[in-house]
Amino acid sequence: MSALFSISILTLKFKKPFITFVVKYNTKFTKFETMNDELKRKQLNKYKAFATGLFVLMAVIFVITTILQKTHESHWIGYVRAFSEAAMVGALADWFAVTALFRHPLGLPIPHTNLIENSKEKLGDNLGSFVVSNFLSPQTIRPYIQKIKISNFVGEWLTKERNQEALIKNLSDIILDILNKLDDSEVSRFISKKVSEMTDDIQLNKILGNGIIYLLDKNDHQKIVTNLSKQIKEYLIENDEMIKDRVKKGSYSFIPSFVDKKIAEKIAGGLSDFFREIEEDTNHEIRTLITEKIYDFSNDLKEDPKWIDEFKSMKNDFLNNQKLDEYSNDIWVSIKKTLTIELQEEESSLKKYITKNLNEFSENLKTDEKLQNKIDNWVRVTAYKYILKNTHQAGNLISSTVGNWQGKELSEKLELEVGKDLQFIRVNGTLVGGLVGLIIYTISHFFL
Repeated sequence: MSALFSISILTLKFKKPFITFVVKYNTKFTKFETMNDELKRKQLNKYKAFATGLFVLMAVIFVITTILQKTHESHWIGYVRAFSEAAMVGALADWFAVTALFRHPLGLPIPHTNLIENSKEKLGDNLGSFVVSNFLSPQTIRPYIQKIKISNFVGEWLTKERNQEALIKNLSDIILDILNKLDDSEVSRFISKKVSEMTDDIQLNKILGNGIIYLLDKNDHQKIVTNLSKQIKEYLIENDEMIKDRVKKGSYSFIPSFVDKKIAEKIAGGLSDFFREIEEDTNHEIRTLITEKIYDFSNDLKEDPKWIDEFKSMKNDFLNNQKLDEYSNDIWVSIKKTLTIELQEEESSLKKYITKNLNEFSENLKTDEKLQNKIDNWVRVTAYKYILKNTHQAGNLISSTVGNWQGKELSEKLELEVGKDLQFIRVNGTLVGGLVGLIIYTISHFFL
């Protein structure tokens, strides 16, 4: 009961409807347990009365036969008296033995009585050791562990839409509760600290240099050269008049204008043809020269101390503590807002994505034997190791639970469970004692 009550208290933090269910379940279970105890108590009292009544009957018979023996000489009276006398002795002896287990007989503190209450610590230790040795040994639990097949069960459970909705709803509520309880300033400081630690070890010059070399090795820079050559070519063609004006302004006054015009046309045409060649010829020498220069630049970028200091300065300017705090706060606020909206909306993209993956996962659990075996084996190994690792905890739990019970409470619990059967010991003691007494009387009467 205490374990169920603990579970109820724990779930108060997560889901009120579920709490109501657990509380109602606990209440019903408590009522059922109380009714069960009452039934056991009635049965115990019934058999106690039966055993005591049998003793009283033997006592009445003994009194009657004793009186009859004084007035009658019938032999059968002696036999009946001997039976009843021995039966009373047997009944009293077994009553004392049974009672001494649970309490002091007649309230008298007789030594070696009230055994359960006086030995509850030893009883708890022995019971814990017994359970661990006989129920939690590797040989005992291995057959049950090997039968565990949780993958099919989980797959079938996840297939049902109501289970998916309940799972996603509970997870959403838990995450929302965590998000609302988080201190935004603390989270921002944590993000800022981690970013600062990461950037301290990052060498931006090497990252940029290696990135450029990666593009060069893939020959992706040729697209840039081609596009740039094309743009320059088209610009020269579209702005030939501007070139003519430039040539004319830079020319001497004694040179005729038609000469300047001719020179401008030659310059514009030559430049446009030159860049057209670069655009169309993928093996043009200018392309090779540009590639070599970019390789040289990227290597300098990685190794030259000038660039190391330059990027360190840039990093310090852009990622100083104040700006990091601002960036981290903006990042966290954005993440929190997005998550909150996604978790609160019924048909959010996040929930749809989770539902889709749950469906795929449940289908795989039902059809993929390799995945099933992998999960089931992991569960079995984990459960086996965990149980064996914590068997002493089970023993300690039993020992401490029994040890923490009040002695009177423990005696009452055990008497309710086994007291009814123990009353048959009293009944058997009465009958067996009577028979033994009858045999002894018969032997002494005929042979002695």
